[in-house]
Amino acid sequence: MQPYQACFLIPCYNHGSTMAGVVASLKPFSLPCIVVDDGSNLETKQSLQELASDSSITLETLTQNSGKGGAVMAGIRKAHQLGYSHVIQIDADGQHDIDALPRLLASSKQNPKRLISGQPVYDASVPKSRLYGRYATHIWVWIETLSLSIKDSMCGFRAYPVAKTVSVLDKYAIGTRMDFDIEILVRMYWEGVDIDFVDTRVIYPEGGISHFDALWDNVKISWMHTRLFFGMLPRIPKLLARKWRKEAVNGKTHWSKRQEQGTIFGIKLMLAIYSLLGRKVFNVILKGVMRYYYLTGKEAKQASEAFLTQLQTYAQQQQLTLPEPLDSYHHLLSFGHTMLDKLAAWKGDFNADNLTIHGQQHFSQLAKEGRGVVLIGSHLGNIELCRALARRHAHVKINALVFTQHAERFNTVMKAVNPSSDLNLIQVNTMGPDTAILLQQKIEAGEWVVIVGDRTSTSKESRSIWADFLGKPAPFPQGPFLLASVLKAPVYLLFGLRDDSKKEPHFDVYFEPFSDCITLPRKERQQALQKVVQDYAKRLQHYTLQAPLQWYNFFNFWTLSDQKDDSKKQ
Repeated sequence: MQPYQACFLIPCYNHGSTMAGVVASLKPFSLPCIVVDDGSNLETKQSLQELASDSSITLETLTQNSGKGGAVMAGIRKAHQLGYSHVIQIDADGQHDIDALPRLLASSKQNPKRLISGQPVYDASVPKSRLYGRYATHIWVWIETLSLSIKDSMCGFRAYPVAKTVSVLDKYAIGTRMDFDIEILVRMYWEGVDIDFVDTRVIYPEGGISHFDALWDNVKISWMHTRLFFGMLPRIPKLLARKWRKEAVNGKTHWSKRQEQGTIFGIKLMLAIYSLLGRKVFNVILKGVMRYYYLTGKEAKQASEAFLTQLQTYAQQQQLTLPEPLDSYHHLLSFGHTMLDKLAAWKGDFNADNLTIHGQQHFSQLAKEGRGVVLIGSHLGNIELCRALARRHAHVKINALVFTQHAERFNTVMKAVNPSSDLNLIQVNTMGPDTAILLQQKIEAGEWVVIVGDRTSTSKESRSIWADFLGKPAPFPQGPFLLASVLKAPVYLLFGLRDDSKKEPHFDVYFEPFSDCITLPRKERQQALQKVVQDYAKRLQHYTLQAPLQWYNFFNFWTLSDQKDDSKKQ
């Protein structure tokens, strides 16, 4: 590998008044410097000639102005000719805080194959139009890379690995003006280069010179994003494979311990595509993504096939007719559609027109009385539709228990999607006394508690009740039903199923009473618990037969993993 040998690169167009100060600020780093004169005026040329008298400065002169991107590309190629391994790009206008330079250099030396970029930290001097425009560009870049790893794509404070950058420049015709900074990052990412960021304070000096043409540069940037978007489409499999390649999955691991493949990333990316391009475009992209995942997602595909086989066997035995089509690809595709449905529900995009509510009278009465209730749902369909139900009753506060390590991040994302969201996620690891006390307080305050009843305990998997489900015993968790008995609150079941026969999003929401109060007598506790769980499994089976492709437990539901007591193994 070539030894690390860096130089500074400063593209300059009519910044003669600031160049001397920028160059002087770089002197303590004792690195050579390439200055690119991008067809500047006579005054700037004279200033640059004076600076070039320093032996550590190489002046590259372009006869005509080629734009910032053209100047940077010329400087990178010059650095390649001179044998440098890396160039540190610095803008000539003095916007970037040189105090961030040691961190940029250190990161580049530590990760020489990566492109290191500044991530702007603005003060009050930043024009708001610039700030909002940058955010729109960030969303497009996330879509074009299918990644959130590019945190900022417009900062001109960067460390480029020269050889790899030149190979990318040789391969693609990249924009030469203000579109360059954005496009080069996307193209580098496409070519397998990882990109890291360091915080960099940025100021907009009063009277500073800007060469950004509000009309033509925006036209060029818009055209660039169009090309990059369509260039991304055939790269979807490669981009997803890059992400998934890093995630090893152990098939014997308990469901709660499995790495959720880019869950937060997925939510943000789906939000960006859905918000910018609409549901129809999203659905087109989704088909390609799920086709690839169907071909590469071995574990999810195997779990889907096992479920569908058991389902079809049971249906044949009972002489039941199942909806078509019924295969693993459409199963995974249904999951993708439901993820978007959840996002739309969080945003508040669904209302009464999107719902057919079965059991509306129960919901309305409970909301009117202000009673706290326990809702038991499942991973069948879309339980987040309770958000749409609650929109007509603003005083209803809904708390959902989750058993993964992502509750805090989910809450953050949901609040970003819809700041008025009344759905609060509560992360729990075990169903202990603390959990019961917390939830009892919420029930007494008239709040609703939502918990799913179809996934086994995260800490003591052996605490399960086996109940018949689709013709075969399956393990169900004790926790939700024991908790409901302790809370002594009315228990309702909630199932939200998408109606795939309609063109526009429409859902059947089933809100049905399950028990006025689950009672588990001490002497007959096990038998009573067995009956309660079997009653739940029977209703879950009923709705699963209605919409089998909306079953989203992508693991072997009829077996336990080999982790009978995870907490002891930890």
